[in-house]
Amino acid sequence: MNIKQFEYKPLAHYSYAIVSDGKMAVIDPERDASIYYAFAKANKAQIVAVIQTHPHADFVSSHLEIHHETGATIYNSEKLGADYPHAPFDEGASIKMGAVTLRAINTPGHSPDSITIVAQEGDSTALFTGDTLFIGDVGRPDLRETVGNMTAKREELAEMMYHTINNKYNDLPDDAVVYPAHGAGSLCGKNLSDAASSTLGDERRNNWAFTTTRKEDFMKELLDGQPFIPSYFVYDVDLNKQGAPSINHTRNKIPFEKKGSPSGLIIDTRPESVFKKGHISGSYNIQAAYPTSKFETWLGAVVRPEESYTLVIDQEENKESIIDRVSKIGYEIALEKIITIADHSLQQTPILDLAHFKAHTDQYTVVDIRNQSEIDQGKFFDKALAHPLNNLRDTAKNIPTDRPIVVHCAGGYRSAAGSSIVQQIHPDAQVYDLSEAVKEFQ
Repeated sequence: MNIKQFEYKPLAHYSYAIVSDGKMAVIDPERDASIYYAFAKANKAQIVAVIQTHPHADFVSSHLEIHHETGATIYNSEKLGADYPHAPFDEGASIKMGAVTLRAINTPGHSPDSITIVAQEGDSTALFTGDTLFIGDVGRPDLRETVGNMTAKREELAEMMYHTINNKYNDLPDDAVVYPAHGAGSLCGKNLSDAASSTLGDERRNNWAFTTTRKEDFMKELLDGQPFIPSYFVYDVDLNKQGAPSINHTRNKIPFEKKGSPSGLIIDTRPESVFKKGHISGSYNIQAAYPTSKFETWLGAVVRPEESYTLVIDQEENKESIIDRVSKIGYEIALEKIITIADHSLQQTPILDLAHFKAHTDQYTVVDIRNQSEIDQGKFFDKALAHPLNNLRDTAKNIPTDRPIVVHCAGGYRSAAGSSIVQQIHPDAQVYDLSEAVKEFQ
């Protein structure tokens, strides 16, 4: 089998192509379909199948676009309730593609409609496990309580996952290669390995889900300490169930204004250092300066899907790349415009006197915006107020303003956004970003 793994690092997402005898199947594709077209062309293959392991919550898939562009059949579980043309792909169904046979196993647990794809050619077996089985972990069970064709309480899904792990993979060989849809850094699980693949034998030996035999212990471990759920997750499940439009259909409809005026929320994507030197008052600094930054996650956590917003970029040349990034989570739809800003009438962010802060920490209100699971593992400052970034727009009003406010996260990226949100909600307060100096207190 010729298997290609594609990685989109900001969302820790893996998608796949399988080529055999001039035919190609794409599994769990990301929004940018061009990478699959290029791989098909390089391998002189025709894309004939697009397979969805479930309706993803953390990214928007290009399955419908690929179907329209290539005529490929979309396959997914009938339980998904897809609103787009598709062929059902549930247990007992198979696809013959050249020398490869693809068959489905229903593996509920992360979602009621999850499937694992078993690809076999001769003695070789590959498993495309979606968000069911990760390397070192399994998918979280708390994303489908209110959304999707089939909803289920987290306890019900945790029990389904227990039965999936204990029954659904039993007949598969130890040397079957496991290819998950996500790696470390994804919010679809809590303890994912940074390995891109594994073998079923290694997972049986080392993955807690296979070694935890009592159902009660399994469910407790699975349910406890899962990450927060960003605002956009529910929106993306519905969008993937419908099938997203091609990004090329909306790309050219998004206005660009040089030295423009914003409308809606203002999201400034420039580096923290540039933002602090001058920005539009009331804007949030969610940085997209680096290809691996978690811009998509925090955009979709801070901005709600129904809110219109403006993006601030540093130069016009970056317009296309920022549209690509917001489209990964379907947020190009509510994007009003993209602008650069003038160099006058801008607000500056005050710089913290770090020496004074170290000597007189009790004279400041310290706000910890890390995720709750991080805070639960220990604070950097004993009297810090916990206000996780994903809820900060709702909770920041409760932060006292009688002393200067210092905002921190774990490494500096999130505190740029957090401090800008606090400043917007408390415009007359002294708000400082501890930024990377937080590492001196760990």
